[in-house]
Amino acid sequence: MKDLRQTVTNTIIEALSNGGLPPWRKPWADDPNAPGLHTSMSTKSPYRGINQLLLMVAAMRHGFTSKWWATYHQIQQHKATVNKGEKGTHVVLFKRIERTKLDDDGDEVKDKFAVLRSFVVFNADQCTGLDKFRVGFGKPEIDEHRYEIAEAAIAAIGADIRYGGNQAFYNMQEDYIQLPHRHQFDTPEAFLETSFHEHCHWSESRIGVDRASDGYAMLELVAELSACLLMAELGLSTTTNLNNHASYLKNWLDGMAGDPKFIFKAAAQASKAVDYLLSFSRKPVEEPVLA
Repeated sequence: MKDLRQTVTNTIIEALSNGGLPPWRKPWADDPNAPGLHTSMSTKSPYRGINQLLLMVAAMRHGFTSKWWATYHQIQQHKATVNKGEKGTHVVLFKRIERTKLDDDGDEVKDKFAVLRSFVVFNADQCTGLDKFRVGFGKPEIDEHRYEIAEAAIAAIGADIRYGGNQAFYNMQEDYIQLPHRHQFDTPEAFLETSFHEHCHWSESRIGVDRASDGYAMLELVAELSACLLMAELGLSTTTNLNNHASYLKNWLDGMAGDPKFIFKAAAQASKAVDYLLSFSRKPVEEPVLA
């Protein structure tokens, strides 16, 4: 497990060290097959946590434009083939296992442990016979109400937001978010992205984040990832700039280089923050009534 974590960490470090913006900040087209969030062809659900980052890196490195990924077997089930010479991308499965074992006194006790495994997926762009999953083959889905949906999501959270000044921050002692006025941002996306970043900091105490132990680099990376994932999930493109770009990257790279678990923890916490912030506006799924 340790070797796999180090391999994944090295992949992210390499992507961040190439001088460009982080891979999760790449904007996308208004096409139903374009990221957004990279998505499993079999479940139709976006990949979560570290896998979303790994696929973003792979797409950036190889120029893939489709959001769809599948295993070799799943591609065969679609009556399609992987093109000759194509190499897959490794993603990971993190699963908690529970089993019963005997303790020193011979009594049965529950034993829990985590298993981390790697498997290989291919992008639709690497295949023949998957045109319907490629960019340009689907009807563009331009939702004119995307801004309203994002604004409604923020309103549903109900955080204390105060406007004015030239700084954006979360005041933990008084539990409020400070944002500049909307007209001070270059685009609506820039405003929403900044608001989501600060809302992630607002969520930290509410989802059990230990600010003292996590440190600045971890907290800022989680907020950055959360904002980008929220924008993607709501169908909005991230802005191309990153405040204090060099400073952020240095802190993140230092954190990753010192701890192979760093990026895994950041990705997991970002997914948790996104789920929590969207829970205020998502409609609950109705459970079927059993006769």
